[in-house]
Amino acid sequence: MADAFIYDHVRTPRGRGKKDGALHEVPAVRLGARVLEALRDRNALDTARIDDIIFGCVDPVGEAGAVIPKASAFEAGFDNRAPGMQISRFCASGLDAVNLAAAKVAQGADELVVAGGVESMSRVGMGMSGGAWFMDPSVGIPSYFMPQGVSADLIATKYGFTRDDVDAYAVESQRRAHRAWTEGRFQRSVVPVRDQNGLVILDRDEHMRPGTDMQALGSLNPSFAPVAAMGGYDAVAIQAHPEIESIDHVHHAGNSSGIVDGAAAVLVGSRQAGTSMGLAPRARIRAFANIGSDPALMLTGPVDVTHKLLERAGMSLADIDLFELNEAFAAVVLRYLQAFDIDPERMNPNGGAIAMGHPLGATGAMILGTALDELERQGKQTALVTLCIGAGMGTATIIERV
Repeated sequence: MADAFIYDHVRTPRGRGKKDGALHEVPAVRLGARVLEALRDRNALDTARIDDIIFGCVDPVGEAGAVIPKASAFEAGFDNRAPGMQISRFCASGLDAVNLAAAKVAQGADELVVAGGVESMSRVGMGMSGGAWFMDPSVGIPSYFMPQGVSADLIATKYGFTRDDVDAYAVESQRRAHRAWTEGRFQRSVVPVRDQNGLVILDRDEHMRPGTDMQALGSLNPSFAPVAAMGGYDAVAIQAHPEIESIDHVHHAGNSSGIVDGAAAVLVGSRQAGTSMGLAPRARIRAFANIGSDPALMLTGPVDVTHKLLERAGMSLADIDLFELNEAFAAVVLRYLQAFDIDPERMNPNGGAIAMGHPLGATGAMILGTALDELERQGKQTALVTLCIGAGMGTATIIERV
């Protein structure tokens, strides 16, 4: 197998996923086109040489459907020979797009692939594509279906995380994200979104609330207790984990990932492709893995997939310099830190989705890029990037600088 290298990556800012969000006027196809344009222009790419464009998109319906990476390629003015494919593994879609690109390059099927993802959550609402998992009782009952927020509360209850614990993590995420923006850590990789007249619509993440403190979060009511009561989901959680007597609902909007719009793209290729185009690789994709996990806990997949990936790569936790774990809910990250006894300074040093938001299909590619930039900033070597996934799955990737 040949090596697969990362040559560059870009992302849009994350816009609030509401009708008054800055990116609401921008359809997903245009967000996707913006990152394609940026990769092309930054690297002087001959787009006729691109073997594939793979985008994650969790709700590929309506204006976000019909193979949106190909539509974005048309919008961006790419050569017609550049094909496109959309994939979904829920929240890990953007990372899986990169992994699929790496596999194709390593196998020799492709030389140069653009991979990433896009989601316009203000225009195509979460869950709009439907699905048997949460709509068909014959699937939902044996898989202990419950809303993800209830599952996050189950995790907090099972592993002993209090309301103060999850709120404190959220405050720290906001602090780190604000510091990262203030110090210009995202400047190289975030490309502004412009309107038809070339005027900047958004050039920084819009969801952040840097003034967040424990007092402000303490005033928020748990978001998922009413949902659990209405649907009987606490009983489902206890049926799956009878060692739990009752669920302590600790998550709310302030310690959960934000609903946002955004897109990201990563340029993946062989060494030969880079050499022929005069591009220097920034990192090698060393290994990746997927796994199924407890469907009731649902969001502990990152723990399980990390064990699998490290074994597959012949590595240990000591070999990893930095970790990027999507902050779907605060308890997800706290459980990972607890399971592996990781120094919190090595985890999400620039904040995460609690502060900046989680554009479902794009997030995996975004945090991969964030990890690479941070490795370069700190002069470190390896990073492990991972996400929890609905229905109980996990995806993880190890990259190393070259």
